[in-house]
Order: sequence, then C-alpha cells, then structure tokens
Amino acid sequence: MSVVAYPVRVDGTLEEPLSRWLWLVKWLLAIPHLLVLFLLWIAFAVLSVVAFFAILFTGHYPRRIFDFNVGVLRWWWRVQFYAYGALGTDRYPPFTLRDVPSYPAHLEVKYPEHLSRGLVLVKWWLLAIPHYLVVGFFVGAGTSYASRADDRAWGWSGGLVGLLVVVAAVVLLFTGRYPRPVFDLVLGMNRWALRVAAYAGLMVDQYPPFRLDLGGDDPGTTELHEPLLPAGPGTFGPASTTDATGGMSTTEAGEQRDRS
Repeated sequence: MSVVAYPVRVDGTLEEPLSRWLWLVKWLLAIPHLLVLFLLWIAFAVLSVVAFFAILFTGHYPRRIFDFNVGVLRWWWRVQFYAYGALGTDRYPPFTLRDVPSYPAHLEVKYPEHLSRGLVLVKWWLLAIPHYLVVGFFVGAGTSYASRADDRAWGWSGGLVGLLVVVAAVVLLFTGRYPRPVFDLVLGMNRWALRVAAYAGLMVDQYPPFRLDLGGDDPGTTELHEPLLPAGPGTFGPASTTDATGGMSTTEAGEQRDRS
C-alpha cells in the first residue's frame, strides 16, 4: 500500500550503545536548553501571530519567520530526543536552529509556496481538535502532584510517550540495551505530535494523517533535503550545503535522487 507524502519530516536514529546511567541526570543537563527554548517559544508564538495575518491577507507565510519557527521545532525535537521524549542518544544537542546532519535527530518542513487564506482561520483550533486529543494521550502534561488534607499522592499524566520512555530507561539500566520496538513506537508518537505542531503552527495546509509511522526514517514523507537556515550566524533563510555528491547542494542531490 502506497503512503501519501506529507511535507513534515521527522527522523531519529537510535545511537547505541547508550549509557546505563546518563539518563538519570539528563533532566539537569537539559536545563540550559530549556531556558533557551522558553524564550524561543515566546518568539515562536509572537511570530506565529504575525504569520497568521500575513497568510490571511496575502496567502503567504513570510519565509524568514517560517525558517525561524521551523528551527524552534527542530531545536525542541533534538532536546526531546536527547532527554525524556525519547532518550535516543547520549550526544548533547547543539545550540542552533539549523539542521545538523551529524546529529541523530532531524526535522524538516517543506516551505509552502501558497497557503489557504480561509483555512488559517480554523485549522489551528477547530480542525486540529481531533489531533489534539490524540497527541494529548501520547504526550500528556507531565507528572502531577495531588494533595489532600489527609494524604498526598503522585499521579502520572505524562502520556504514553513518557511511560514508555520510563520503561525503556529501566530496561537500559539493567541490560544496557534500549528495546527497539519501544523506540520505534515512541518515535512514531513524537512524529505524529510534531506533524500536528507544524499544522497548528500554520506551516502546512495538508491535514496531518491519522497514521502512526514507526521507525527511525520517516516513511510517511518524501526526502526534503532543504536546510532552512544558512551556516552564518544572525541570518535566517534557505541555504544549500554541499555534500559528498560532487559538490552539489543537498537540495539538488535530493531532486536528482527523486528523478532517478
């Protein structure tokens, strides 16, 4: 059965062997990233409002804002992949909005040449509600603490992803191995959530599929091969980077592979 391509690509490669113990302190190691991401998400929200009106009046998502917002999603995914969204690598995430080819977690969104001016009014809240319910089940809202006058109790509301990552961490602690089926399922649920995030962030008009694409390489999309930010600091925009394909850009290499 053929799979319809979706313009959001989320990949992750499980890097083994993983440390049996490092996951115990990743919450501490991730704090610098979380502080930066707190500011980036504020900027993301403000710029999404600007993009909303730009799409409403022109049908276009401003390219520089698009590249920045995709970079925020990409940064968030790398941190989640390193920390308790997947525990897929022990390599510390880079502090950059750009894609880092050598890092095992990647996120790409194909830039839309035109977006519906009508859909922008409803897709981020009304149309996305069914997906919000699914993603809420997958991701949850963390651990909650319930307190009453006579007793206290911890209640788990971290979602299925959090629960499975805890299971994987315990197995890793005692065996030194990450159960591959658990990793594939966790990655599939993160992939679903990030597709919905891109849709709700007004980056795509195509409705996210109700499909759990498992495994490291995203089977539900085409190869995009489009670095969204240039190597130089302080600027945002599309860029081409050379690789081992005779000096051609990754975008050109991807197009040549598609033609072949």
